[in-house]
Amino acid sequence: MNTPKTAVHFTDNYLLNPTNPISVNLIGAGGTGSKVLTALMEINESLIALGHAGLQVRLWDDDVITSANLGRQRFAESETGLYKSVALINRCNRWAGTNWKAKTVKFEKDKFGRLPEEARAIITITCVDNVQARFGVAEILKEISYRRHYQDEPKYWLDFGNSQDTGQVILSTIGEIKQPNSEKYEPVASLPFVTDEFGELLKQSEQEDNTPSCSLAEALEHQDLFINSSLTQMGCSLLWNLFRRGMTEYKGFFHNLKDFRTQPIKVA
Repeated sequence: MNTPKTAVHFTDNYLLNPTNPISVNLIGAGGTGSKVLTALMEINESLIALGHAGLQVRLWDDDVITSANLGRQRFAESETGLYKSVALINRCNRWAGTNWKAKTVKFEKDKFGRLPEEARAIITITCVDNVQARFGVAEILKEISYRRHYQDEPKYWLDFGNSQDTGQVILSTIGEIKQPNSEKYEPVASLPFVTDEFGELLKQSEQEDNTPSCSLAEALEHQDLFINSSLTQMGCSLLWNLFRRGMTEYKGFFHNLKDFRTQPIKVA
């Protein structure tokens, strides 16, 4: 009797051997986004050490740093009043000698329905705190993918989301990714958008009040201190595996910090 082959998704070839740094749009510079940026810095340094072209990151956030952000997010008191994206990108560039960019606007269509400038990137990572923003990103990514344009051809969307002490990270492909033939595995070319596969779940999860907090103490009522960082480490490990192993059996996971359980999600 034939045992069924393990379903895997093989990483798009260009990510493994690019001619230029891989463009990344990181959307959201708060509790999760600020930590994901640090992880991207580590991935970038490691890829370059391995002879890869590395990453070119644009960080999108129109928020300004307030005292409520200190502690849970990676900001110093001296940075209050600055744009989150600018403070973080300046720090990265000074530390690592990168030339990454800050965008001090929301990643959304303007009132005339036009796409944001530089919306196109090979990898889009969302660390947004509301469901409407995710659906907005999904719409933009679908629209971009219909316009064939070979520079920065969008390939992947990695979405981070959390509530007080639970969260999830989901990897989606933007269109189909060409897969090699495999004797050993069952290649999966397309991973559905988080908004298509888990849209209802996302909408339900937002029924809980998600108003911005005015102080760190109040913020901690809404979100556990380490939910963002534990999601970041695991989610960025999934991204690292795409580069390092060239394939993944998993497209994400559900994570519960309250009882330390994580449930992986297979690609098929």
